[in-house]
Amino acid sequence: MYKVYGRIQSRASRVIWLLEELGQDYEFINVGPHDPQVLALNPSGKIPVLVDGNTVFSDSSAIMTYLADKHGAFTFPAGTKERATQDSLFHALLDEFDAVLWVAARHGFALPEEKRVPQISDSAKWEFDRNFQRMGDRFKGPFLQGDTMTIADILCIHCMSWAKSAGFPLNSDVLKAYGKEVRNRPAYLKLGELAQAA
Repeated sequence: MYKVYGRIQSRASRVIWLLEELGQDYEFINVGPHDPQVLALNPSGKIPVLVDGNTVFSDSSAIMTYLADKHGAFTFPAGTKERATQDSLFHALLDEFDAVLWVAARHGFALPEEKRVPQISDSAKWEFDRNFQRMGDRFKGPFLQGDTMTIADILCIHCMSWAKSAGFPLNSDVLKAYGKEVRNRPAYLKLGELAQAA
């Protein structure tokens, strides 16, 4: 059985959502960054951490890729054009959504107060808005790669939820409709149950 260390209101939710979609058993250990249990597994203290047998993985994107490849679902086979497109989308989301949100978060609360540049929030919101609208312009649906849901969709929806909670603009009606639809999946709804139980 997999073990997932992290918080539901963090990137750990991406991993849990994927495990739910895959129908895999897992134990969720509800701990924050730098918790002694996390530090024992990951010297950086960052979450999420996935334990599979004797192997420890960190970084939500690496964990998602590993799980999708291992179980042969929510991904395309390596070496195919579809996989290259998926990887391109996945990395674009990391660069253009996740990284922008994290810059704003670091300067909003994560960094020591004397190292923060609060004014960065405005430029981050502008950059996110531009990137979000571009993604909406190329969206064909029902998922990012047409008829097949992949880990890129999980990453995208997580970033959209993060952006909304952080007060970032979501100026794409087509992506907002896509997000609303995907959030009705039973595996996604399980995140809400876990959050209430935490």
